[in-house]
Amino acid sequence: MASPARPGPPRKTSGNHRSTLSLQRTEVKVHVYDLLPPGKVSTVLWAIGSSLLHSGVVINDKEYAYGGHDQPGLSGVYWTKPGQEPPGGTFRLAVLHGFSFRPEEELKAIIQEASEQFQGTSYNLLTKNCNHFTSYLCEKLTSRPAPSWLNRAASIGVALPCVVPREWIAPPDHDTADGELLDEDFEDERSSMLRSDQRWRHRASEDEAQVWDNEMDRVSGSSGGGDQRGAGGHPRYSSSNHAPRLVALKDSGGREVPPSERAPLPRRIT
Repeated sequence: MASPARPGPPRKTSGNHRSTLSLQRTEVKVHVYDLLPPGKVSTVLWAIGSSLLHSGVVINDKEYAYGGHDQPGLSGVYWTKPGQEPPGGTFRLAVLHGFSFRPEEELKAIIQEASEQFQGTSYNLLTKNCNHFTSYLCEKLTSRPAPSWLNRAASIGVALPCVVPREWIAPPDHDTADGELLDEDFEDERSSMLRSDQRWRHRASEDEAQVWDNEMDRVSGSSGGGDQRGAGGHPRYSSSNHAPRLVALKDSGGREVPPSERAPLPRRIT
């Protein structure tokens, strides 16, 4: 008579499966934009996979990208609303690159570490551009780099610089990209409180100036006034003042950086 089969070792698959399900699953998507003007050239180059592209990594409700600026010690990584086209760019497609199974705090730490690696003054159109950042962040989050075709044009430019068309790097009539630099998102609470105190002091000084102007009006009997000026004739602060424009910006290799590849201007210099 055959002996009864011995029970095998307990299966761990279900337990591992349950623990995987309990982790936070975050989509990692890549948004791709064509930087060449719409037309036959961009259509042909897109079809053969050699167009000049800008890309960003979408995590939750933010799209992270990298651009150049001239502020030393400040990251060039910034975020925008997903799908927001850079200056001179046209949205092409969204690629679901994979998933990250990490808690929110770890995701933030990875993004912050990436922002430290990609400084604004280190930007280079051919060797350290937005697509290099996309690939780096994708690999950190999913263990797989972004598709290599994103940077095919830059690879051609490195091997044969004379082949890169001038219109690829000639800036159109646009300002810098819209968005917020990551360095300013990760400021500590002390900086926040300091800014708050400065705003309070600014408002207080404005109130004092208004009281002084009213008193001077009463004494002199004149109403005064004028464009952007108070009753006393001195300029007033206006929140509608425009940020300074970057007229020209060179990358670390001395090439002109197109506005689509320029990081937003830091709020602290606006």
